[in-house]
Amino acid sequence: MPESRTALDSPAGAPVIPAPSISEREATNINGWPVLGGGIVGVLAGVAILLGGIALGQDSAAPGIALAVAGILVIIASIFVLVGLTLVEPNEARVLQVLGGNYSGSVRIPGLRWVNPLTQRQRVSVRIRNHETTKSKVNDVDGNPIEISAVVVWQVKDTARAVFAVDDFVEFVAFQTEAAVRHIAGSYPYDSSGQLSLRENADAINAKLAEEIAARVTSAGVEVIESRITRLSYAPEIAQAMLRRQQAGAVIAARQLIVEGAVTVVQQALARLEADSVVELDEERKAAMVSNLLVVLCGDRDAQPVVNTGSLYQ
Repeated sequence: MPESRTALDSPAGAPVIPAPSISEREATNINGWPVLGGGIVGVLAGVAILLGGIALGQDSAAPGIALAVAGILVIIASIFVLVGLTLVEPNEARVLQVLGGNYSGSVRIPGLRWVNPLTQRQRVSVRIRNHETTKSKVNDVDGNPIEISAVVVWQVKDTARAVFAVDDFVEFVAFQTEAAVRHIAGSYPYDSSGQLSLRENADAINAKLAEEIAARVTSAGVEVIESRITRLSYAPEIAQAMLRRQQAGAVIAARQLIVEGAVTVVQQALARLEADSVVELDEERKAAMVSNLLVVLCGDRDAQPVVNTGSLYQ
């Protein structure tokens, strides 16, 4: 009994899509060139027999008619055999369906092949394809509206499922990719330092996106090779506000780094003066020196030096 679900090992929140019971198998086929040669010979032989029967019928009607009928039957049989010829291009498959409606198999061997003439043959490309989603406006997990789009690289792996499991496998991949992108965008924040986010963890998000798309399209016989987010930004209505927030965060981070560096410089300066016995400073003068150094090191503008022409305490 085939499995009824395909959500095994699928990411959390991914849909559970019923697995089709059909799968690809190789159809009975042979090299078509000998068949082509034999068919042409058969048609020519049938024509010759028919002409001979017509000629014989002028002298003896019954043998001539029988010979003409035999020639016609040879021509019909040869043409029937030739109908089974089908050309398979590289990276292409032919899905065979008997006239009764049942799946007969698939042919992937490139070249001129001969199959059962009483079958319908549908061409299915197994080349690698790209699909890029449209720009979508989605709310991330924090409720912020963002614009996102992605591209997925895929190819048909099971031609039987691609033809018989879904109505249109190309359209199916497009809709499921769109749904997966929206679901992933709504499951993570756009920007966050404490957890997985769309902007900061692109590789991990792309991996999760590929995993979810694969879980959605496997029932259509499609294999996902790669998927990647190509556009990610805040929606225009909040872009300026979010930009100011990012700028404020960058300014705060820079200030913290400047202050930490300035404190380190002051500590090193005081320690060096004390170690080399350059000058002895009481606590009040140390505080004044620390204040002056911090103003110089942490200020936004260049400090204006003041030359003291008196003593240290004047």
